[in-house]
Amino acid sequence: MKEEQLLAFQGVSFAYESEVGAAVPVLNGIDVEIAKGTFVSVLGPNGSGKSTLAKLSNGLLLPNEGAVIVSGMDTRDGELLWEVRRHVGMVFQNPDNQIVGATVEDDVAFGLENMGVQPDEMRRRVDEALAAVRMERHLHDQPHHLSGGQKQRVAIAGIMAMRPSVIILDEATAMLDPQGRRDVLALARRLNREEGITVVNITHFPEEAVFSDRVIVMSGGRIELDGSPSEVFAQPERLQELGLDVPFAVRLRRALADEGVQLPFVLHQEELVEHLCRLLLTR
Repeated sequence: MKEEQLLAFQGVSFAYESEVGAAVPVLNGIDVEIAKGTFVSVLGPNGSGKSTLAKLSNGLLLPNEGAVIVSGMDTRDGELLWEVRRHVGMVFQNPDNQIVGATVEDDVAFGLENMGVQPDEMRRRVDEALAAVRMERHLHDQPHHLSGGQKQRVAIAGIMAMRPSVIILDEATAMLDPQGRRDVLALARRLNREEGITVVNITHFPEEAVFSDRVIVMSGGRIELDGSPSEVFAQPERLQELGLDVPFAVRLRRALADEGVQLPFVLHQEELVEHLCRLLLTR
């Protein structure tokens, strides 16, 4: 059975206007589809076009050529723009730019108020969203007293409460410490598995992509690689050409191979340690 396509880019090109008036091309003829219920990571160096791709996903930007289709709706149709944005929730790099409420509760309710959700339903959604991100104890806290990771959880809760079909994390972990990044990614994976929310994680951290269903690699406004994490990260030379690294386990396996220690290809450090232990026990 063919997978339901939630988000589709059809021959999409986009260029920003520069200060001197000349167009600066960012995306060039992008064709890609995102299936419902999947977890997709988009990797690319700075300037590759990945954040522009995110903004095109919910109509923050409109394509110069081609079309972006969300659940059958064309983002260029102004009458459908609010409905498109209800389907596609965005979480940005800096949560301070996204949090607007005086308290955590107010912030999560903000989007629901704009949607005209009734008070009883709003109360239920706010409580459910904060429980999902494990921030219910902070209901009445002021957001500026929270850590970066906690603020990002509140931003995600605000998006969740609006019941989107897809959550796009646009470099949402870039300003967090390693533990904060792990917490946010663990939450995104849980929402994907348990709530069935499609997740598109735009990042430059290769370790974040190893748990994805699919990895898309961008460079120069084009899609250069597209496949499972194992398929993409099995091409370290190609990734290095594109200005990207590979997960630590892949790098370490290559270094060991250079020293004559041959191990199976793995993406996760824990698996690599297991193989090393087995190898040592047999010697």
